[in-house]
Amino acid sequence: MNRPPAHIPLERYDPGMPAEEAAGRFYDIMRRRRTVRMFADRPVSEETIRRVLLAAGTAPSGANKQPWRFVAVRDPEIKRRIRLAAEEEEREFYTRRAPPEWLEDLAPLGTDEHKEFLEIAPWLIVVFKLMKTDEGGQVYYVNESVGIATGMLLAAAHHAGLATLTHTPSPMGFLSEVLGRPAHERPFLLIPVGYPAADCVVPDIGRKGEGEIVVWA
Repeated sequence: MNRPPAHIPLERYDPGMPAEEAAGRFYDIMRRRRTVRMFADRPVSEETIRRVLLAAGTAPSGANKQPWRFVAVRDPEIKRRIRLAAEEEEREFYTRRAPPEWLEDLAPLGTDEHKEFLEIAPWLIVVFKLMKTDEGGQVYYVNESVGIATGMLLAAAHHAGLATLTHTPSPMGFLSEVLGRPAHERPFLLIPVGYPAADCVVPDIGRKGEGEIVVWA
């Protein structure tokens, strides 16, 4: 008979201020987060990236299986190989795979097959989802779990003053090959991380307002 796991007292986080104020401060930080495609080559310490990834690793997951792996890449040669492979896939996407409606939706963002940021950003974080545990066991709600962890990763990087980009070359199988990852790990997302360039600009677009994203019941 399986025994329930031992339980320990909750170490509750106290922001030291009313919840309303704390939530407002966090929103004020996060509302300034933007996807960036113009990175500076300014170094970012390994310890900074480690703490960002450890924060991502605190995410909840199905049955606590934690089905994620973060590969932090800073080696210039590996970054170049990733860029070349990504641009090859992106050329196919923009010239053959993407339907006209998709390309029309992307037009205001100014994206194309050129991905020089993959070499300029000091770090590339490749997020893999585990389709089974390293020991071969079952995992649950993989996409949901890894998606939550990725969101926390982006928030942690932004909180550290860093810029990020969620890049999804399709297909992404080349990442497994370049990084030598095992078959039970599948690429989920490619995230350049670094400081924005001094002359960085972003598309003049807005976010949906409360009335479009929130329903009070």
